[in-house]
Amino acid sequence: MRAAAPSVTWTFTRLKLSLLRNGLRQSSGRTAAFVISIVLVLLLGAGQLLGLILLRGSEHAAAGVVPLAALMALGWAVMPVFFPSGDETLDPTRLVMLPLRARRLMPALLIASLVGIGPLFTVLVALGAVLALAHGAAGVVAAVIALPLLVLVCLALARAVAAVNVRLLTSRRGRDLALLSGLVIAVGVQLLNLGVQRLSDAGGLSALEPVADVLAWVPPASAVAAVQSAGEGAYGPALAQVALSAAALAVLLWWWFRSLDRLMTSPDASTVQAVTAREKSRGRTGRKGLTGLLPHSRTGAVMLRTLRYAWRDPKTKVGWASSLGVGILLPAVFAAQGNGSVYNACWVAGLLGIQMYNQFGQDYSGFWLVASTISSARDAYVETRARMLAIALIAVPYVTAVVVAYSLLLGEWQAIPEVLGLALGLLGVLMATGVYTSYRFPYSIPQDSGYKNVAPGQGSLAYLSIFGGMAIGALLCAPLVALTIWLHLSGGHAWLWALLPVGLLYGFSAPALALRGAAPRVAARLPEILTAVSRG
Repeated sequence: MRAAAPSVTWTFTRLKLSLLRNGLRQSSGRTAAFVISIVLVLLLGAGQLLGLILLRGSEHAAAGVVPLAALMALGWAVMPVFFPSGDETLDPTRLVMLPLRARRLMPALLIASLVGIGPLFTVLVALGAVLALAHGAAGVVAAVIALPLLVLVCLALARAVAAVNVRLLTSRRGRDLALLSGLVIAVGVQLLNLGVQRLSDAGGLSALEPVADVLAWVPPASAVAAVQSAGEGAYGPALAQVALSAAALAVLLWWWFRSLDRLMTSPDASTVQAVTAREKSRGRTGRKGLTGLLPHSRTGAVMLRTLRYAWRDPKTKVGWASSLGVGILLPAVFAAQGNGSVYNACWVAGLLGIQMYNQFGQDYSGFWLVASTISSARDAYVETRARMLAIALIAVPYVTAVVVAYSLLLGEWQAIPEVLGLALGLLGVLMATGVYTSYRFPYSIPQDSGYKNVAPGQGSLAYLSIFGGMAIGALLCAPLVALTIWLHLSGGHAWLWALLPVGLLYGFSAPALALRGAAPRVAARLPEILTAVSRG
């Protein structure tokens, strides 16, 4: 008789512990950060557990607990996408050389997923969720079933998503998503803050009851809702809700198995030819899509290079994403808090205008290629103007759309001309000061230093460039702001529409004058700029 293959679950659990221990040995700072994280998670998890237990007996307990379970599952679903390096075992391609089938790997990987800070917090929250709703013997039995079911669904969801997106997570785009995680977290915190404020204004958890009624039949929140149903004697709905979560777990395991089996048996991309030579040659010839509309000159080439930096370079992409996201989020937050003003739409113009700052530093050490093509003030003028046009190509339509949408949202459509004129004037002025600070205070952006955006020893240059340029920009915008205030105070509301053409003229003339004055200085300071941007 053939002997049964030994279990590898304990081996993978010890492997996870070894990876964690060896990672902490790399530096004392990492060890301290991990210890602090453990303490914070324990405190936060204990606070959540206590808070959920205090909800026990409240008539609106389910309204808070059921959406919390759904939110926790959503967090596990997006975690592998935005934090691909947080758990090395999430990458199944590291295991393809092992003589193991997917059926043996899945239990081991699932149990190994319980090791870590995230699972610890999840277990504490899940425990508090079921304790808040468990009443009577039936409720306790349902809680005993719901607790592991909720945790397993969360873990299986993370594993399945990671297996499906493993090619993305191990690519450059995956690393870009990891860098964007900070923006996503910031937006999520703001939305959560708004939600809490709305709950306070609407009378507490009772406002969430319609949402909880829907989520009570959506796995894995349905497992938590089953605890309340069982405690109230509704055994039929309780069984149905548990069955829904169990079915979701089965589907997730099947989905994970199919993805894992395909990864373990399919040929690696490095051993097969991805595209034919004809497709490669076709991809090299000419421009495609909207890029074909750019001028076929140095201006068009520089604009295309700048746009590609914004799309491909991780740190440049984060800067753009932050400006675009926060620029539209801030006015929405102000409006939701009752502090809405059409002039808040100017935030997006300010955030996009600073994208012109430190333009040469965004080239990293590769700026020497750009410098080698600049032999005169005319070349410097065309180079800098093209970079500005690339930013304006995105910023001007986006600022216009935000101003119009926000004004309509507040019901002040008549203010669109003046606000749009102010926003475009501010955008142009900041781009003009960005030209000056780019050649006068350039600094290096480290390529391999995580979230650091300034090379050591150049922090003062960065602060002077950004804050000094913004201060000068505010002073240059003072006449436009003063004109707006004067028209309002003097009763000249009928002439507020004139701020749009004045703002357009302001936003166009300021960069034009800055380019004329900066071009010869850029050409003269190329060695100093190259030295400054190559330090990282």
